[in-house]
Amino acid sequence: MNLRQQITEDMKVAMRAKDAARLSAIRLLLAAIKQREVDERIELSDADVVTIIEKMNKQRRDSISQYEAAGRQDLADVEKFEMSVLAGYMPQQMSEAEVLAAVIEAIAAVGASGTQDMGKVMAYLKPRLAGVADMGKVSALIKVQLSS
Repeated sequence: MNLRQQITEDMKVAMRAKDAARLSAIRLLLAAIKQREVDERIELSDADVVTIIEKMNKQRRDSISQYEAAGRQDLADVEKFEMSVLAGYMPQQMSEAEVLAAVIEAIAAVGASGTQDMGKVMAYLKPRLAGVADMGKVSALIKVQLSS
């Protein structure tokens, strides 16, 4: 069963359980998937679905910070719940040590010598770590490794 089918099945389970909050979050995800499929006239792979989930999580993080700054904890809590539902569809995240090893290997592979080569290292790592590591943290690790 691919990821999209799993999400559809989870939607049916949420409907039967009358879990409105979970159902709403899953429907948002399915709507984003269907929108991209219609726009691009393709059927999305699991990797494409993970990319959509990452984008939705980033939007949720931004919303949470804005809601908390405005004192709207009720809305921030809704966004946090949606993030927890979306997290269930993400692949297992790499540990800090695994990410560091990948960064060191990438620096050696592209022959990076300083921070000016950061783009090359990121281009090398992005397809390999997409969905399994926070690319913001990866970027920070690359900067530290290239600076020393």
